[in-house]
Amino acid sequence: MIRVVVADDQALVRRGFATLVGLEPDIDVVAEATTGHEAVAAAKEHRPDVLLMDIRMPDLDGLEATRQITSDPQLGGVHVVMLTTFDLDEYVFQALRFGASGFLVKHTDPDELVRALRVVAAGDALLSPTVTRRLIARFATEHEDVIPSQGRSGPSPLAALLTEREREVVGLVGQGLSNDEIATQWFVSQATVRTHVSRAMTKLHARDRAQLVVIAYQHGLATPPAT
Repeated sequence: MIRVVVADDQALVRRGFATLVGLEPDIDVVAEATTGHEAVAAAKEHRPDVLLMDIRMPDLDGLEATRQITSDPQLGGVHVVMLTTFDLDEYVFQALRFGASGFLVKHTDPDELVRALRVVAAGDALLSPTVTRRLIARFATEHEDVIPSQGRSGPSPLAALLTEREREVVGLVGQGLSNDEIATQWFVSQATVRTHVSRAMTKLHARDRAQLVVIAYQHGLATPPAT
């Protein structure tokens, strides 16, 4: 059973999400929250598999609430998915830096919402290759000071922790390629790619694939794809 907490200060949105996903036989909405503080408290009390978190909430916004949850070792099994009005909200990249496993727009199709919860609960990042490319391209354009240039300063010493193949796979993940696309490019199996990605995530202490993308750009392991 997938345990879910829904956090949104808008009652109609919150209840709508809770009612919709609660109809699924394998999903149990264990709590609702109207503020960031309530969301953090619910995460600690119920230890849900997925916490749907609105970015903008009173009392404590969704970003800080996410940071508090993902930085708590005892809540390592709680996967936060940000809820936003626009699919490229200005706060989305920051949310991923804080450890969010991905994001959903509030007008997401019901079937897609349910699928997303199952994907995240299984430990995968809710960040499609297409969205990754768009998100990174936008962030790289608007925040060039945050992403180091490999040509100018070289990769971070963090890269020394990885093998050459792991550095390569992190760069491809950062460009938005899926495991299937990487496997095709390398002429190897998806299982082989998953192994390299998993080892890189472990060495870089990335909670999931979404955070791996963030780390890749922050430490010069990847460069924005050409537009």
